[in-house]
Amino acid sequence: QVQLVESGGGLVQAGGSLRLSCVASGSIRSIDAMGWYRQAPGKQRDLVATISGGGNTNYADSVKDRFTISGDNIKKVYLQMNSLKPDDTAVYYCNFRGRSGDWKLRDYWGQGTQVTVSA
Repeated sequence: QVQLVESGGGLVQAGGSLRLSCVASGSIRSIDAMGWYRQAPGKQRDLVATISGGGNTNYADSVKDRFTISGDNIKKVYLQMNSLKPDDTAVYYCNFRGRSGDWKLRDYWGQGTQVTVSA
């Protein structure tokens, strides 16, 4: 099993910044990628940004040039969010895609952290 602990959400005014952190622990065998997804009320969960084990990054068009994903030994992943907009308001979930003790490829999710951007 893999456990994910997120931190860093909160309330910020439009134009402000927040930094999200996520730490993975447990019986990790290999990591394909880690990343962040978000879900606004009444909407589906959407990709925000991912970083592969090799360091390749991928961003949603809506956050390019504003958000930056980075990793620290890939078991820790950060999301620096600048120039925040009210449309960025959502619960942000950390995602881990990889293999744990039984070597099966799975997705694991954090508990979510609320980001609220006021106008």
